[in-house]
Amino acid sequence: MTAHLARRPVRRALPLVALSLAATLLVGSAHADSTTPADPTLAGDLDAILSDARLANAQAGVVVLDAATGQPVYQRQPNALLTPASTLKTVTTAAALDLLGADHRFTTEVRTTGTQRGSALFGDLVLRGGGDPSLRPDDLDALAAKVADAGITVVTGRLLTDATRYESTPLGPGWAWDDEPYSYSPQISALTLAPDAEYTMGAAQVIVTPGEAGKPAKITFNPAETPLTVSGQVTTGAAGSGTTSGVERKRGANVLAVSGSIAAGAAPATYWTTVENPAAYTGAVFAGALARHGVRVVQPTAAANGSEQSQVLASHDSATIGELITPMLKLSNNGIAEHLLKETGKVKGGTGSWSAGITQVRAFLKANGLELPAGRQVDGSGLSRYDLVTPAKMAGLMQLASTKPWFDAWYAALPVAGNSARMVGGTLTARMRGTAAQDNVHAKSGSMGGVDNLTGYATAPDGRKLVFTVMVNNFAGTSPRPLIDAIAVRLAAGHPAAPSTAPAAPKQLQAPQSRSVAPQQSDDAPSAQTRWEDCELLARC
Repeated sequence: MTAHLARRPVRRALPLVALSLAATLLVGSAHADSTTPADPTLAGDLDAILSDARLANAQAGVVVLDAATGQPVYQRQPNALLTPASTLKTVTTAAALDLLGADHRFTTEVRTTGTQRGSALFGDLVLRGGGDPSLRPDDLDALAAKVADAGITVVTGRLLTDATRYESTPLGPGWAWDDEPYSYSPQISALTLAPDAEYTMGAAQVIVTPGEAGKPAKITFNPAETPLTVSGQVTTGAAGSGTTSGVERKRGANVLAVSGSIAAGAAPATYWTTVENPAAYTGAVFAGALARHGVRVVQPTAAANGSEQSQVLASHDSATIGELITPMLKLSNNGIAEHLLKETGKVKGGTGSWSAGITQVRAFLKANGLELPAGRQVDGSGLSRYDLVTPAKMAGLMQLASTKPWFDAWYAALPVAGNSARMVGGTLTARMRGTAAQDNVHAKSGSMGGVDNLTGYATAPDGRKLVFTVMVNNFAGTSPRPLIDAIAVRLAAGHPAAPSTAPAAPKQLQAPQSRSVAPQQSDDAPSAQTRWEDCELLARC
């Protein structure tokens, strides 16, 4: 199922910008040989940053381009094949915006088989997934209300969940098995559910509430109908004793192993976990909504096979792709990225699969002069260790994007360095604060164990827009992130700024049960810590 960004000749005339990009990407010089004269000290300054001992034995690739012309300003290993991690989301979103259009929406339908006579539907009710990664419980409630408004109070058949728009493979090639319980690694399905306003799809909240000291704690779910069962017990400890509760979903099953204790009188502890079989999960929540609206389904919920003859009763449209890329890029939402890839494959290639989507991405890159040098893409989010891309291709993509009609929305959707507003700064909220890069650099981060990358835009003091890609792979020990940030700051400041010499705090690989957060203030208010903090903590962004 691995797809490659193959090295093939371009057989048709390309637009001028594509020819310029292709020439740029084939430049193989180390760095200063290909710089433009606008900033003669830049090469030396970046060389000095990259000579830091923290990069000893690591592999670093850096490309800086003039955004207006695509000409190289600085290069270090531009054609090295490196692991992109979540910077790959820039490739996926650019292709989706170009091929599907910023106005594309995902549609979820409620359909009926058989006939309605009076208040009874003699047949099945079908919940057909349209690939919406942002479908929420409130949306299902609204669909259930429409069923009731149609006069239906009894369904003699079943509720069928239809996820056949996309292939049934739930996890991407090369995804780590030990990531599966974490909310940043959801199973991918054309019918899925996101219980919060940040679209943490395919996951649910587990809420542990203390009781009386010495008694079991209460465990509840959000949504309440989440098909999880509990194995074990969390006890209530003495007041002030602290919280040591643990929650971990067993692999391949909707069973939670719980343990530990929570102090009497403490605030409830909230954990996130992925849910096995997102379509069945969504169907369970929809069945609960139907019941609340007075609609009784006689037979058990089952999976549709996609061949059922049915008619549309009600539908729900998602926000546009142009709107969904904001939470996706700001918060590094892996699920949305995979849905964009599979939707691109479905709409443009007829099959909602990873391979079909990647075929379309390859065609997009080739048509825009970004076919060379070769690389490999197997998913949409960059969760896979199989993904490989060059700094030159990443920088070329950023330069290409600046020429597209959808660029303004895409640029605004990128995290903004040092901005404290969650849906502005995103994954860069705490980075580069108090520097020239703050509120200047727009960039996508990407990290996993031994990988830390940043690709985006910086505006120099003279107003020149620069495209940059910094990719650091194969490091162990001290994080190179201060050096990556120092490069972005140098581009924004126009003069050297010494990178921090303090070692970054090491990431602690923690089990899913460690993820305890304060309860949400409301259904729409994000919790103090949600899926991308797990992703940052475990280096999977």
